[in-house]
Amino acid sequence: MGVITYSMEVTSAVAPSRMFKALVLESHVILPKIVPEGIKSVEFIEGDGGVGSIKQTNFGESSHIKYTKHKVEALDAGSFYCKYTMIESDIKFDKIELVTEEVKFVAAGSGCVCKMTSEYHLKEGCELKEEEIKKGKDKAMGLYKAVEEYLVANPDVCA
Repeated sequence: MGVITYSMEVTSAVAPSRMFKALVLESHVILPKIVPEGIKSVEFIEGDGGVGSIKQTNFGESSHIKYTKHKVEALDAGSFYCKYTMIESDIKFDKIELVTEEVKFVAAGSGCVCKMTSEYHLKEGCELKEEEIKKGKDKAMGLYKAVEEYLVANPDVCA
């Protein structure tokens, strides 16, 4: 089994504490509110959001994917860090065994830099093209920007 690692950094005008709270700690409340056409709901299958919790995201009707399940592997609210593994999805992963994501928000001026690292654990003998990874990252970036815009327009949310 091979592993492909993909890293990226994104800047934001929003403080790291607010971005972390919106995208990690309160994503089950915030995301369906911000992008209801894309995300119908986010619910805990196990736990309450801490390490070991399993969170299911249910996507909108127009999405090519109906749901994903993520397990929280590590969580440090004080340093705005989270690591989770996508353990299940309705899309058949013919090439990927699992995906591990690490996210860390670092203060930068009055905003932050979000440092993301993804590890794609491939099934034996499979290859994953960069275009396939980029397609998923572009969707994640759209969600990130939607959350940022919402927090800028609503300064009391996740304050």
